[in-house]
Amino acid sequence: MKLPVLFLNFKTYEQGTGKKARELAKIAEAIAMETGKSIALVVQAADIRMLAEAVDLPIFAQHIDPVSYGSNTGKILPETVKEAGAIGTVINHAENKRDNKFVEDAVKRAKETGLTVMVCAETTERAKEVAAFSPQFIAVEPPELIGGVISVSTAKPEIISDSVEAVKEINSEIDLITGAGVNSTADVEKSTELGAKGVFVASKILKADDPKKAIEELVAGFK
Repeated sequence: MKLPVLFLNFKTYEQGTGKKARELAKIAEAIAMETGKSIALVVQAADIRMLAEAVDLPIFAQHIDPVSYGSNTGKILPETVKEAGAIGTVINHAENKRDNKFVEDAVKRAKETGLTVMVCAETTERAKEVAAFSPQFIAVEPPELIGGVISVSTAKPEIISDSVEAVKEINSEIDLITGAGVNSTADVEKSTELGAKGVFVASKILKADDPKKAIEELVAGFK
């Protein structure tokens, strides 16, 4: 997957569910093709197969559980999302937080299945902790800024730069992604200047009157 990358989180917004999710995915695909910028879609498990068949963009599951084939009713099996067309998964989003043991086990199972992993961390200290599990990406998102109008790159730029440095000291192969309040081209530019290899965005696009314009504005920050 080419870097830098815009991870577009569909969450469970109406605009990111079912047929509307497919419409948004098509918009994102067209922009990626026109601009040459990298966009990955982070979607609900039930929509993975539909979107993987509809667009040629990397698809990430919003979550997987550290389980194998067997008696795990209600869990999300890594093999299922991989077979449905996902290339990766998010673990430990601020809206679905898990302890480090869960994260470690989930990263292991995802890797066994061939899934790329992005683990979310709320602080630099948590980023250091989960870096020990060697996910391919760590997304640093202060939860108090998620869905807001002030970007982490403006409110707490030191979290990005400090996390990049701290994570690289543990594992130089991990790429840092940033999110929370990323709303503009300038926010994206600042994030990458501080060392992030991409941004993780939801409400800026899912709540936009013109999602095409919103996506274009953000990917314009990738130089």
